[in-house]
Amino acid sequence: MVDEQQIRYSDADLAEFKELITKKIEKAKADLDLIKSAYMNDLNNGTDDTSPTFKAFEEGSETMSKEANSQLAIRQEKFIRDLKNALIRIENKTYGICKVTGKLIGKERLKLVPHATMSIEAKNMQR
Repeated sequence: MVDEQQIRYSDADLAEFKELITKKIEKAKADLDLIKSAYMNDLNNGTDDTSPTFKAFEEGSETMSKEANSQLAIRQEKFIRDLKNALIRIENKTYGICKVTGKLIGKERLKLVPHATMSIEAKNMQR
C-alpha cells in the first residue's frame, strides 16, 4: 500500500495550514482597508493631522501617492485571492502539492509562502 503521507499532507497538517492562511487573510484584509482608507484620505486632501512641512511634500507627491496606493491595493487583493485559493486546495486535500512536479512542497516554504503552488525545485526550473 502506498503511504498517503508521501502523496499529500495529513489532515492535521492541513488544519494547521488552514489556521495560518486564515490569519494571513484577516491581516491582509485589514491592510487592504488601511490602503483604501489612505487612498480616500488622499482624495479628500485631509490635512487635519499634517504639519505645514508635510503639507508641502504632500502636494508634490499627491499623484504618486494615489498611484502607489492603487498599485498596493491591487497587489493586496491578488494576495488575498491567492490565499483564498489555497484554502480551496486545503478543502480539496490538494494543498501543498507542486503543480509542476507533483511532489509535496516543503513545509518551511509553505509556512513562508502559504499560497505557493510550486516547489523551489519547480521554481528554479522556470529560470
